[in-house]
Amino acid sequence: MTVRVLVADDQEIVRTGLTMILNAQPGIQVIAEAANGHQAVELARRLRPDVCLLDIRMPGVDGIAATRELAGPGVADPLPVVVITTFDLDEHVYGALRAGARGFLLKEAGAEMLAQAVRAAAAGDALIAPAVTARLLHAFARGGAGGELRQPADPLTEREEEVLAAVAAGRTNGEIAAALHISLSTVKTHVASLMTKLGARNRVEIAMWAYETGRR
Repeated sequence: MTVRVLVADDQEIVRTGLTMILNAQPGIQVIAEAANGHQAVELARRLRPDVCLLDIRMPGVDGIAATRELAGPGVADPLPVVVITTFDLDEHVYGALRAGARGFLLKEAGAEMLAQAVRAAAAGDALIAPAVTARLLHAFARGGAGGELRQPADPLTEREEEVLAAVAAGRTNGEIAAALHISLSTVKTHVASLMTKLGARNRVEIAMWAYETGRR
């Protein structure tokens, strides 16, 4: 299957570069480009791409606001969003992931990691730039999320606790399957169960919960 991608960045040269990099990757095709967040939201809703790659700093509707409109709380059929930016700022990372993004990358990440993030988002996984992952999650552990921590609807099983820790460590489904010696479908079942029990919308929120509760 080909992963269909929408690229949004207010700088034409950056859009062109991202499009060329992604179109050069096997199994990835850029189907549309947007110059601002408003256009990105309109195109995404109309074309329903497999992944939306959004810059943060765009005029009018920025990348975080666009992410919230496409993948935020209350969105009935959210689209996978990966946020990409030049600026390694905690408030950007925090805002993007809270808005529903499945990934966060710096523009210096390179072609390979960009492709990995897009494929991960399309598969329901999450990829956050390694340079910010540990700092970000520890910030959540110090109470960055705010409010009272939600408790599981039902107690987690021993295996779910293992999968929880692996997700919090940033491992993909394939890596978790190999480490725990279980099938990929079993991992997906456990991840889905964790999302239900924790009230999480995606793997990033599972990781946040693990760090907020010290279970990582």
